[in-house]
Amino acid sequence: MSNKKTLKIGRSDFELIVKNNHYFVDKTMLIYEFYHNENDIILMPRPKRFGKTLNLSMIEHFFDIQKPESKKLFSEYKISEKKEFCLEHQNKYPVINISLKDIKKTSWNKCLENFKDAIYELYQEHKYLLQSNKLDSSEKKHFRDIISKTALETDYETSLFKLSKYLKTHFDNDVIILVDEYDAPIINAFKNTPAPIKTEKGKNTYYQNVVDFMQTFLGKAYKGNKNLKIGLLTGVMRVGKESIFSEWNNFAVFGITSPYFAENFGFTQSETQKILTYFNLQNHINKISEWYNGYKFGDIDKIYNPWAIVNYISRYKEGFISYWVNSGDDSLIKERIAEPNIKDKVQELIAGKTIVKTIRENFVFPDFEHKTELLWTLLFYSGFLTKVKKISRNQYELKIPNYEIKFVFIDIILDWIENEYKINQDLLITTSNNLINNNLIDFETGFKKILNDTLSYFDIAPVKDKDNKEIKIPQEQFFHVYTLGLLAVLSDDYIIKSNRESGEGRYDIVLIPHNKNNNGIIIEIKHIENQQKNETYDKFIKRINGKIDEALEQIQRKKYYKELLSHKVELDKIIRVPIVFAGKEPYITKLPE
Repeated sequence: MSNKKTLKIGRSDFELIVKNNHYFVDKTMLIYEFYHNENDIILMPRPKRFGKTLNLSMIEHFFDIQKPESKKLFSEYKISEKKEFCLEHQNKYPVINISLKDIKKTSWNKCLENFKDAIYELYQEHKYLLQSNKLDSSEKKHFRDIISKTALETDYETSLFKLSKYLKTHFDNDVIILVDEYDAPIINAFKNTPAPIKTEKGKNTYYQNVVDFMQTFLGKAYKGNKNLKIGLLTGVMRVGKESIFSEWNNFAVFGITSPYFAENFGFTQSETQKILTYFNLQNHINKISEWYNGYKFGDIDKIYNPWAIVNYISRYKEGFISYWVNSGDDSLIKERIAEPNIKDKVQELIAGKTIVKTIRENFVFPDFEHKTELLWTLLFYSGFLTKVKKISRNQYELKIPNYEIKFVFIDIILDWIENEYKINQDLLITTSNNLINNNLIDFETGFKKILNDTLSYFDIAPVKDKDNKEIKIPQEQFFHVYTLGLLAVLSDDYIIKSNRESGEGRYDIVLIPHNKNNNGIIIEIKHIENQQKNETYDKFIKRINGKIDEALEQIQRKKYYKELLSHKVELDKIIRVPIVFAGKEPYITKLPE
């Protein structure tokens, strides 16, 4: 019988994964580092699907006094080398582990029922306490009220604290409290509370009700709880100003900018190479890096998206797909990212540039309604952007981490076009197919029609700089990003790259076919002024044709085709496409002079 490990996707139960011989990327030293940190309570914010739930399950199984059989699960992992630590602490503490990630309803009443369900499940796990001779009758009555769902709302608010008290009483040992995705109810309530949000005490809004509940639910459990040994919360970000964490002097945040715990979430370069080698996919590392690498946590430059990696390994014959971006609800981001004063920076990012933005450590959701710049903080902590480097105390140079995320932004541009102008999908698909089949005259005709129908929405309106002066987006950059958006319909069959080094320069756009029998495309974009008042039509045509020649010559001279050759596309399968915009009119084939 083969001992070859398999993948288990979509499950975050440490025991299930290890016990059933599924592949586990060894993060067990997080247990040691977590225990020996100098803070009683830690918040570790990370993007979705970066291993938070699995890490908490791992910590639970290591420390939980109720799970002595879990000891053998760690025998082949690094933590087992810490023999004295394991002897002293393994399976020695009562542990509470609760996830709030599924508390996502559209109203407070429904949300409260979600809370009750989650707390009910938690209490059921510790139902043995009802047989304890150390708990008094009033404590057991409260316990029964929770599991019968007849308790008062205030009882549920204090349920986490009281459970820690019961566990401490029963086991005569301090309790470890783990809370996964603590911010999920708050984010969901914000999305489902109509603007403007009222945050004053006593205002009966969905959002404020959730905040009030969480203040007591988490506050009582963590702040000044004499039953607490150590606590860990995970989420996407630190929620500020709602005072959930106010006056916690034993509380520390280790987010994605911190050098501490940087390797514990996501896959490092060596971990990724190891798992790929195990599944005989080590030769795929370069493309995998382009698609799913690119994050920088703390001082670690190469962090891979673990959800994307394991899905790719299990489905690699399908090619490169956006796994992570389709694994959750990002409506809050997508609604705000299309705002006009954000568009210019989105275009820069898609074009391969970096931007410098202020990142707020504490995210204040009510401020998000009127402070557009907070979107960059949300994008950063949610994993849609990553840092290049720190500029000042709270300013960072940011970029799109990889192709998977780039296509999120490209799709948003496509959505802008489709939603505003109901663009004919058949025209878009036909036009794109004409490009990849080298029917450039027909491609030019379709491309012009699409632009004439839609470009007024994307007109290059002035934006303001930090000194409130009007600036304009560089026009070649604008048309570059616009073209990328239109070509997004080809993303199932092509890898679409932009502004990357190839040969002796940086090309504008390259389309690399998954099927090497198909054509590869190199696009070079130029922009010239439209026909001038005193300019004859003949001279105008010469300017256009000259610019087309210049674009073609640049492709050849700088050997942009090397990118395609490196992907095994034959030279005679490479189509060189100049696109010259005169004003807003695109020209691809030369005009008769």
